Amino acid sequence: MPHKLLLVDDEPFNLELMAELLQDAGYETQQAENGEIAWDILAREGEQYSTVLLDKMMPGMSGFDVLKKIKAEPRLEFLPVIMQTAMGAASSVQEGLAAGAFYYLTKPFSRDMLLAIVEAAVGHWDRYAHFRELANLHVDALRHLRSATFRCRSHREAQAVTALLAKTCPQPERVATGLFELLVNAIEHGNLEISYEQKSQLMASGDWEQELDNRLRSPAYAEREVAVEFVHQGDRVQFAIEDMGPGFDWAYYQDAEPASLMNSHGRGILIARKLSFDDLHYQGKGNRVVATVSLA
Repeated sequence: MPHKLLLVDDEPFNLELMAELLQDAGYETQQAENGEIAWDILAREGEQYSTVLLDKMMPGMSGFDVLKKIKAEPRLEFLPVIMQTAMGAASSVQEGLAAGAFYYLTKPFSRDMLLAIVEAAVGHWDRYAHFRELANLHVDALRHLRSATFRCRSHREAQAVTALLAKTCPQPERVATGLFELLVNAIEHGNLEISYEQKSQLMASGDWEQELDNRLRSPAYAEREVAVEFVHQGDRVQFAIEDMGPGFDWAYYQDAEPASLMNSHGRGILIARKLSFDDLHYQGKGNRVVATVSLA
């Protein structure tokens, strides 16, 4: 079943152009010509959509107003919202990201850029939906788990560890989304030393999956694992994730404003910080991160 996207823009030409490009790529689309109509659709059937593409500057209810309503609604708060704007100013981008936007597209944008960002947003939604389903499984015994250590190398293994450990928390799907992002960062950018720029190029050329598999098989990285330490202490749960890579300048990403977190490690860390954990901080050379969930 194709993913359904909500396109919101007060310019009919922009709506038609986006709809044509996205439908050609296999997506189902619904159009809304202003913020009021968009919010009415989302309030009634928001769960049907995988991503919203939202023009920021519209008369009446602006795109930013719609974004705030989406993030304030528990049913929709994890729905990825891609903001579109003609303004490239850092303050404009920062405002949207801080409010929960998944990404920013600055007009005019290319077909390839549009499809790449939508694919990333839809993938994020799919992971959230997957973990939400897993969270409904009956695993009461995990509520009594006090400490554990896991090791993983691949995305598949990371997904299994995430699905299990997230169930130790009151809102497992919320925790799972951020925990998986941190594990993916540890695998890709840590153990396998793939930079954001390299990943972007590989995805654009269609060689990403093959390169990921090649590095996992390479003797240079074959012995590297990501360690996940779980500890339940009174009114909090902590996850410590440590990879065997060279680390990175974590202080920059720890303190940077959301507008600057669009490059290597940025979006995964932003999602984890803003949506999944009550506290998140890196240690040492940046190959160890501790994420905390309050149970209070």
